[in-house]
Amino acid sequence: MNAPIDVSFFPRAAKPITSYKPFWAKRFGTAPYLPMSRAEMEALGWDSCDVVLVTGDAYVDHPSFGMAVIGRVLEAQGFRVGIIAQPDWHSAEPFKALGRPNLFWGVTAGNMDSMINRYTADRKIRSDDAYTPGDVGGKRPDRAAIVYSQRCREAYKDVPIVLGGIEGSLRRIAHYDYWSDKVRRSIVVDSKCDLLLYGNAERALVEVAHRLARREPIGQITDVRGTAFVRRVSEPGWFEIDSTEVDQPGRVEAHINPYQTTGEQAAAQGLRVRWKHRILQKYS
Repeated sequence: MNAPIDVSFFPRAAKPITSYKPFWAKRFGTAPYLPMSRAEMEALGWDSCDVVLVTGDAYVDHPSFGMAVIGRVLEAQGFRVGIIAQPDWHSAEPFKALGRPNLFWGVTAGNMDSMINRYTADRKIRSDDAYTPGDVGGKRPDRAAIVYSQRCREAYKDVPIVLGGIEGSLRRIAHYDYWSDKVRRSIVVDSKCDLLLYGNAERALVEVAHRLARREPIGQITDVRGTAFVRRVSEPGWFEIDSTEVDQPGRVEAHINPYQTTGEQAAAQGLRVRWKHRILQKYS
């Protein structure tokens, strides 16, 4: 049976996001806005997109919209990025609007979890959506990340799907689902995405994009921090954690600061160890 693997920490140092050699498409320069149609691509001189982003929000080229930030981050690395915002999910045709992505699909439900966006706490349908033009509701499906991923697979089944955003991040492992009142399995399994990136994943996404650009199979990208993927069996050197023993009573260790680099984490760990040693020496 397939099992989701959550890669949250690897001891290798994270590569600075500005240290990569730009992709060859950097020569096209900065687009005034990410294209949303073939006509807009042709106006930029593009024959194809390297990455196509699919989002449940309207496209507003502003930092408050996560997919706009992701698109500009990838563009700064030299990739040609198109965006499909709030597509009609009833068929795969709207997902073909920009053609076949050269590298991968980037999928997100949007700035909000699609179920919270569409339903109140009483499970009643909301009449508005703050991330849609005109505040119109109903422009995205329930569990949008799953639906969009499935439509992307229908449109171009051989293109890797990289899932992210708040819906992917919070549902990457088995979780309680309020709307159905049951524990659901990982969204990685339901969406059938190739790779899930969670949290502030710009650093991971840039690494994945460059490795895919070098024609590395996405199934071999298993060493990037902050990713989750599915494997039938554990690979050599990996170990499984029994979920029934994770939350045993006892001392609760402090969470690692997710904004620290691996070097800073190691330095902080070293300081804690030395400080503990000094206390033991003082009171022994």
